[in-house]
Amino acid sequence: MITDPLALAALICGVTGLGFWLEDRFLWARSVGASLLIIFFGAVLSNLDLVAAESPVYGVVSGPVTSLAIVWLLLAVDLRELKAAGPRMLLAFAVAVLATCVGAVSAAAALGHAFPDDGWRLAGVMTGTYAGGGLNFVAVGREVGLTDSLFVAATASDNVMTAIWIGATLMLPLWLRRFYPERKRSKSEPTEALTPTLVPGAPSRNGRGRPLPSPGDRSTEPANPFLAHVLLKPVDFLALLALGFGLILAADALGDILGGPSVLWLTTLALIAAQVPVVRTLSGSMQLGLIALNLFFVVIGIGSRIAEILKVGIEIFYFTALVVIVHGILTYGLCRLLKLDIETTSVASQAAVGGPSTAIALAAARGWRELALPGALVGLLGYAVGNYAGLAIAAWVRSWG
Repeated sequence: MITDPLALAALICGVTGLGFWLEDRFLWARSVGASLLIIFFGAVLSNLDLVAAESPVYGVVSGPVTSLAIVWLLLAVDLRELKAAGPRMLLAFAVAVLATCVGAVSAAAALGHAFPDDGWRLAGVMTGTYAGGGLNFVAVGREVGLTDSLFVAATASDNVMTAIWIGATLMLPLWLRRFYPERKRSKSEPTEALTPTLVPGAPSRNGRGRPLPSPGDRSTEPANPFLAHVLLKPVDFLALLALGFGLILAADALGDILGGPSVLWLTTLALIAAQVPVVRTLSGSMQLGLIALNLFFVVIGIGSRIAEILKVGIEIFYFTALVVIVHGILTYGLCRLLKLDIETTSVASQAAVGGPSTAIALAAARGWRELALPGALVGLLGYAVGNYAGLAIAAWVRSWG
């Protein structure tokens, strides 16, 4: 059994790297996703008693490293770029987030009895992840005290439903197109094809973005477009470290003085910092954030025992499915009433449920090239709003008593 802190730290980093390598190398791993693979590898190590059940290393990863991940990922959100998304995409995304909130509340009301002490926690976590993505899942889950076993079960359920919803958003436009108005291009939307579209957070020569590869170019297309090759300068890396630790300290101080969840203060401060021009010139925040977030997933896997996960039961899948079903019905229904086209509706829904990467993938797969950048932008906006929405829904459901 590995107990040495340095050995455990090396193993956690190695498992994270293995997950990313598999996702980038094999199609089957890409369909599963690096994060779920990383959790699985951590669980295998734990259940085979190959690693210590407790270690100070786990506390460091769950604490400061995860907080740094939140900061770094939010630093990629430039609110000024949202005008490129266009008013229709922003409206459709707002509808999608609202639909997620209603779905989470509905699931808590219908199935909360299956989780007597955790229904409100699940409602908050599912709101966060289906309004933004994995960042919000982790941030809200940590803030509400989601147990490791429930975290793993909810992650698995989330991945399954996200995959199903990708298929749904691919097919629904074909089946429902005749019921929706024809798409009209907004003046604020980009007119470039997918190839020159910039991916936020992936710097090029000007530090603002790199071209997305064409859908058929497998030689240059990364498994995750936000993990594309980036030149990480030592000065930028050190500046991001200093900024990250500084914002964590400031958020803790504001929480002690003014009260409220520290993650909301951290979210607010990181979003404010992300709008500062000099911060926008720092490269690598998205990549560092994703790496740090997945280090946390290894620790979650290590903290998961099969017996504990099985205790959760199939109800977690019903809970997650109900959230997504309500989200889908309301999103497509309300967007139809608002006379939004089905293409914009589908990309906005996918940006909420799967995040910016899957929104790009949907736009590329269906040939909606001009919707790739708007979808990525509202997906990044989801990182910003997911924590607020998730904790608000969790608090409301908890107040039901």
